[in-house]
Amino acid sequence: MRSAGWLACAAVALSGAMVARATPPPPEYVNDAAIMGDGMPRLLSDYGFFDDPGAQVPVAGVHPYRLNTPLYSDGAEKMRFVYRAAGTQFTAQGDGLLDLPVGTALIKTFAFGEGSERRLIETRVLLHRADGWLALPYLWNDEQTDARLAVVGARIALTTPAGQAISYRVPNKNQCKECHGLSGEVVPIGPKARNLSHAWLSRMVTAGHLDRVPQDADQLPLWEERESAPLSAAARAYLDVNCAHCHQPGATASNSGLDLRWEQQAPEALGIGKRPVAAGRGAGGHLFDIVPGSPDASILTYRMASPEPGVAMPELGKATVDEEGLTIVRRWIEEMAP
Repeated sequence: MRSAGWLACAAVALSGAMVARATPPPPEYVNDAAIMGDGMPRLLSDYGFFDDPGAQVPVAGVHPYRLNTPLYSDGAEKMRFVYRAAGTQFTAQGDGLLDLPVGTALIKTFAFGEGSERRLIETRVLLHRADGWLALPYLWNDEQTDARLAVVGARIALTTPAGQAISYRVPNKNQCKECHGLSGEVVPIGPKARNLSHAWLSRMVTAGHLDRVPQDADQLPLWEERESAPLSAAARAYLDVNCAHCHQPGATASNSGLDLRWEQQAPEALGIGKRPVAAGRGAGGHLFDIVPGSPDASILTYRMASPEPGVAMPELGKATVDEEGLTIVRRWIEEMAP
């Protein structure tokens, strides 16, 4: 009897060892090793972020969030999520970027179409590892069951919500640095307290994920309510989200002399009455970045209104003109006193 009992216990122990070695992790668990390790997981499912990947239903511990004013990407629908490793906590830093500790993952999925026609195109992940942030793009399969690492990026023919046929670009691994590069390091862009709702931040504090709600949170207006928001706030929010990740000191377009961050108040830094430094043919023959009262004479709106490579701004992340954003910025310039 003792021998039979020992064999039964051994069988259970062996079974447990086999389960412990199984991969990927159970769907209710996120794979911290995939986030913090030194490799590049080949499949999005290796992380365990989603309970239902195709429907973008996250597992417990992966938190959906939205931005008040989002980045324009050819009209793509974006689903954003954040995860933190156990034993860590997010820390508020005024109205700016939340301090996201090692073990954090930011997940953003791009989709086009509605209902049964919706197609997941790509998911970008930012992984905070001991040596810094790593940005990786994943391309969804035709079956919409998983996404595979696309280190070299991809081109995909699709139609935007506005009915425009485009060649959509999934960025390669190195291109991620062009938008996420600051002072030689890769950094997140989106989750700044000023662009996150007070309600979401409060829920994160209550759940113990965030230390506090900063006083200056929730400043940027909701994009869908831009017509009822102060015009200057809507336009400045748009420029902060769509342009300032490159146009600020230490970023990839710092040589332009423009600083389009929300907190910047100096007129010349914002481009008002400022001559271009390195616009080249992108200036379109115009003399100033912003001419108060005259968007047609302003380089800023000229470049926003162009789809031509080498002229269009932003350079990456879109193939079409954001007509709604352009309208808001044009109106803002029109109302400036000459």
